[in-house]
Amino acid sequence: MTRVFDVVLSLAGLIIGAPVLVMLSVLGWLDTRSPLFRQERVGRHQKPFTLVKFRTMRPDTASVATHLADASAVTRLGHFLRRTKLDELPQLWNVLKGEMSLVGPRPCLFNQTEFIKERAERGVFAARPGITGLAQINGIDMSTPKLLAETDARMLQDLGLSAYFTYIIKTVTGEGRGDRIRQE
Repeated sequence: MTRVFDVVLSLAGLIIGAPVLVMLSVLGWLDTRSPLFRQERVGRHQKPFTLVKFRTMRPDTASVATHLADASAVTRLGHFLRRTKLDELPQLWNVLKGEMSLVGPRPCLFNQTEFIKERAERGVFAARPGITGLAQINGIDMSTPKLLAETDARMLQDLGLSAYFTYIIKTVTGEGRGDRIRQE
């Protein structure tokens, strides 16, 4: 049932948000000459897919989990995009394609082996990865792999339409702070 809402809401978001997407693409091009960030992530059933976001870090930044990246790599526009969560908007395309859901466990990198193991043990990969979820609105990020995997599993166990819309509303209204970046 949530797949129907994923399609309708992501399509509506892409259509209604088109002017914002275009504006942020132009600003991103002016900021880094490369407004979109594409990265291979672990999807449902541990299959790879290409996640698309607005770039928030310099293009030469190493491809590591956010909590391992240097704070100096984040651009001025990137700080704004992260704070407002607008960097996530292009993922609506991933949702529309069926690679992601609006609500689900955040997709990890293939080099996060400890985290992948924790999620696999809890059956988290049976679900589509999501843009937001219980962990994100509670400020739990990939720097605590076991806690995050446990939180993801708990969310999936209790995920119904009410929780689905609650996570979306709480994300849109600013709950959670996103992934932490290592401070220098």
